[in-house]
Amino acid sequence: MDAAEFRRRGKEMVDYVADYLENIEKRQVYPDVEPGYLRSLIPEEAPEEAESYEDVVKDIERVIMPGVTHWHSPYFYAYFPTAHSFPAMLADMLCGAIGCIGFSWAASPACTELETVMMDWLGKMLKLPEDFLAGTEGKGGGVIQGTASEATLIALLAARSKIVKLIQADHPDRSETDVISKLVAYSSDQAHSSVERAGLIGGVRMKKIPTDDKFSVRGAALHKVLKEDRAAGLIPFFFCATLGTTPSCAFDCITELGPICNAEKIWMHIDAAYAGSAFICPEFRPLLNGVEFADSFNFNPHKWLLVNFDCSAMWVKKRSDIIGAFKMEPLYLKHDHQESGLVTDYRHWQIPLGRRFRSLKMWFVFRMYGLKGLQAYIRKHVTLAKEFESLVRADQRFDISADVVLGLVCFRLKGSNELNETLLKRINSARKIHLVPCQLAGEFVLRFAVCARTTESRHVQEAWSHISHLASELLQELPH
Repeated sequence: MDAAEFRRRGKEMVDYVADYLENIEKRQVYPDVEPGYLRSLIPEEAPEEAESYEDVVKDIERVIMPGVTHWHSPYFYAYFPTAHSFPAMLADMLCGAIGCIGFSWAASPACTELETVMMDWLGKMLKLPEDFLAGTEGKGGGVIQGTASEATLIALLAARSKIVKLIQADHPDRSETDVISKLVAYSSDQAHSSVERAGLIGGVRMKKIPTDDKFSVRGAALHKVLKEDRAAGLIPFFFCATLGTTPSCAFDCITELGPICNAEKIWMHIDAAYAGSAFICPEFRPLLNGVEFADSFNFNPHKWLLVNFDCSAMWVKKRSDIIGAFKMEPLYLKHDHQESGLVTDYRHWQIPLGRRFRSLKMWFVFRMYGLKGLQAYIRKHVTLAKEFESLVRADQRFDISADVVLGLVCFRLKGSNELNETLLKRINSARKIHLVPCQLAGEFVLRFAVCARTTESRHVQEAWSHISHLASELLQELPH
């Protein structure tokens, strides 16, 4: 394919993408295929001779689309949203075309510098404390990670490195292995599974702190466990607070937890993967109060801020804590400006070496929506969730299982877990809408998350009508 054909095919692909998205609600939201469906549709080996572009494109509908879950359908209400916008898609095209691997400033200065500035822009939108901003002289700063899972792991490993160095400075006789064997990290019992996984990868024990009746970790609960663990000779070093838990969008009480972590010299990381986007709205910013106590903070613009995956925003108060844990300087990666203090090499802030030019997506989206446009988008989703909540509350057969704060509604039929499991199976088997469950206080609960950029009130009304109808059928089958 030469440049002339690329121009032609590129325009065709843009048309295909635009048609796909304009007509996405006509497609079945959840695929009707069995595991292994795809292998029989394509050859066992790659072709010896080149095939035509036309042949490849024909196979998109034949091979790929039958097995796609349409995350951007207005009938998709599962998990949490994944962000999506035309400006971000155009920026990704440019990112692919430039094709740099931005592991250092010298590897592509614009890639590094735009990221630093975009993270400051976003930090200011969130009204983060100055300590988290890079500016031109700050000690903190932001970095784009691939996912919130990576950000949590990076924070945990940085905290582990920091505590080991501190203890060995006071006790040179203690080995790193001995110190690590005593370390303990903490999270909410509602925290995402990736937090527990970070502990596994980091080789440290992870304890879950019990939550209150709002599924929130309170200061007293953390204080109690810390006291017990210190008495047992353990070394508490890391706490991951969650703002907007995956099951129910609950918020740990960081105004209570933060001062405890600071007093106990425990690294506090905040995971606000989904909810963080909402903090750009003044009415939701109080949910972030207490961030001033944190050592690191992370959320995913690629969930709810119209920036396509992957773009997970992470800030640290002291970038030296991160760099000190991961810095490696082989000769072939050194460059003339690295000790100038004016630049940062983001390879020291992450697990991989290579990185894409992801800040282009932020730059395009922030400029083409503006802060007001982004705020309006968040508010629309919250309004739609409140509308769904009111429909559920108006039906005496259902309960709301957790406070509806943002764009997630947790609900269930009054009755047994088995009844609700059957209802969910019927909802997803019908394939008109797609939901996933969670467990709250031992109960099987259905989650309704407003996800797609194109979701409107009529889609929410249709979804509720469908759920209500299936519930009626199910309840009529029960013995009276």
